[in-house]
Amino acid sequence: MRDTNDIEALIAMMARLPGLGPRSARRAVLHMIRKRALLLSPLAELMTRVARDARECLNCGNIGTQDICEICEDARRATGLLCVVEDVADLWAMERAGVFKGRYHVLGGTLSALDQVGPEELRIPKLQARVESEEITEVILALNATIDGQTTAHYIADQLEGRVTLTSLAQGVPIGGELDYLDEGTISAALNARKAI
Repeated sequence: MRDTNDIEALIAMMARLPGLGPRSARRAVLHMIRKRALLLSPLAELMTRVARDARECLNCGNIGTQDICEICEDARRATGLLCVVEDVADLWAMERAGVFKGRYHVLGGTLSALDQVGPEELRIPKLQARVESEEITEVILALNATIDGQTTAHYIADQLEGRVTLTSLAQGVPIGGELDYLDEGTISAALNARKAI
């Protein structure tokens, strides 16, 4: 009976992951059990290593296996250009695009009065220190287009005003997007940020 309880516990734990519900977790666990040598054992070993070695970069907040991440240590990166993102998933999304060649700063969330998240709970003081100590010339605010994201962007802009050039990501119609499927806020942002052809 213990074996079944362990399997059920694994399913329940997997179901807690984002994007997996109980049914998806059950299918995933059954598939891994059937492919034990190919999937389950290597996955268990990798998870053990990641649990032991993963850490937050002391400089930018990225996740890696060293105290200072590979991006911060890369001498080829533009040192005066800093892209501010909400969390590590956003940093990784920017890296997948492969177009940004500067450095990053992960805030660890957004300001939220409802959730009692202020500047001290985020990495905003560390951002201000980095702007001074690393001689940053431009800060790109790549925060989500949510109320909390925009509130955080305005707060950071106020804190850094006059010390550095501040820019933000363009917002509007995505590539391949159809106007009929877009919300009014996206259409409005796209119209206001229009440019000459």
